[in-house]
Amino acid sequence: MAAAKGIDLVLKSVKSINVRMCPFQPEVRSTREFLEAINTKKIRTTNTNCEIKADVRHDGSEPVVDILFGDGERLVFKSQNISAKEMLLKLSSICSSKDQQVRDSAKK
Repeated sequence: MAAAKGIDLVLKSVKSINVRMCPFQPEVRSTREFLEAINTKKIRTTNTNCEIKADVRHDGSEPVVDILFGDGERLVFKSQNISAKEMLLKLSSICSSKDQQVRDSAKK
């Protein structure tokens, strides 16, 4: 769980997260760590309507994290060669940006 340490992730702008992986592949560790991190109570309570699905397959497929935002935008990580911390930082950055855009438009 060290991957999420120090990262303030708020899933308010996220509609769903789908994690697809074959657990027997050697490069799936970061994907499992990402899934573990977003399933913590602290992060899950930031958006109880965010649907998180784990699609575990035994087909040797590449691990993929597919994130759908409330505005219809999609972020896809092919997580074979990227760390969980990098995925969490990128997601946190995008979520912060989208939350700021909502706040700015509400002020107008």
